Amino acid sequence: MAESNFIDYVKIMCRSGKGGAGSRHFHRAKYVPKGGPDGGDGGRGGHIILRGNRHLWTLLHLKYQRHVFAGNGAPGTGGRSFGKDGDDKIIEVPVGTAVFDAESGKFLCEVTNDGEEVKLLKGGKGGLGNWHFATSTNRTPRYAQPGEPAIEKTVILELKLLADVGLVGFPNAGKSTLLSAISAAKPKIADYPFTTLQPNLGIVSYHDEKSFVMADIPGIIEGASEGKGLGLRFLRHIERNAVLLFMIPADTNNIIDDYNILLRELEQFNPDLVDKPRVLAITKSDMLDDELIDEMRQHLPDGVPVVFISAVTGYGISELKDILWATITDENNRIPIDITHRDLDIRHREKDEDDFIFENEPLPDDDTDYFEDEEDWDDEYWADDHKDDE
Repeated sequence: MAESNFIDYVKIMCRSGKGGAGSRHFHRAKYVPKGGPDGGDGGRGGHIILRGNRHLWTLLHLKYQRHVFAGNGAPGTGGRSFGKDGDDKIIEVPVGTAVFDAESGKFLCEVTNDGEEVKLLKGGKGGLGNWHFATSTNRTPRYAQPGEPAIEKTVILELKLLADVGLVGFPNAGKSTLLSAISAAKPKIADYPFTTLQPNLGIVSYHDEKSFVMADIPGIIEGASEGKGLGLRFLRHIERNAVLLFMIPADTNNIIDDYNILLRELEQFNPDLVDKPRVLAITKSDMLDDELIDEMRQHLPDGVPVVFISAVTGYGISELKDILWATITDENNRIPIDITHRDLDIRHREKDEDDFIFENEPLPDDDTDYFEDEEDWDDEYWADDHKDDE
């Protein structure tokens, strides 16, 4: 995933197709002076459909396709000929994409499986032709139903990476170094904060050709849940991780305080993150001796597996893999099918996307005479003022 090509947040405008109008046609044939109504029904408008694609890793292909319009249904014609249905518009998205209403921030749907299809916007129904309304007392209905209007909505797509282990820690805690040491991933590593500007994925090999996926996100700082730093923007990527690996350097002032700060930021972002299984890794432990490690173990959080590691020397890496594998394969730690997605608020938005200006394409004009009030088209029809005037 190239640095400039990893896009995990886009804002697009979608519009389903409107239904085609029903026809008011009357049958005309030689020696059939009063053939009666035979107007066909209008076609259904096209749907906007999301489809999961496991071959996609980012939303880059949607960054430059900001308007997605489905086809309109064709009107009905004589001879009870139905209009053609509008073409559906299928949007391919990576697995793990969540959709939110851009106006209210409300969660709408998600795509979690390859090939899964979710109908985002429903196309309008086609109107009924006038032959539907012929009765014994109204043999020449001169009206038909209009098609249902299109649905237009601006939505926000968020990609949430699927991984077994998510790395959580402050900047320069050694997350990228660990990922590069135990996988083939090559994240950027430097000695200044926020070196990691985007999530990185790595496949970690284990015994007997087993493996698991590890995700590294930019460092979290205190106040990230309120919009400080880069951590807030990427915290969404650990919502789908089965296990959270907290990483705190051995030379920090207070390990418990740092651990509680990280845990509090996760809870404020999404309370469900606190329920995920956690493992604590004390990084840069090559500078510690056995006596100091034993002393530090007495001042660590309770109820959390702890391992001292050094990604540079390889110290504790095997033990870390064993703990992570045991935690991942524990039946009680499986990723739940239903994940609670918090609604977007102003802190969870990306300013560049929200400031994007859409040039809305107007809906096509429709000069066909149908119902005067479209809200009543399901219940009432025009009074027939022209009965039997054929």
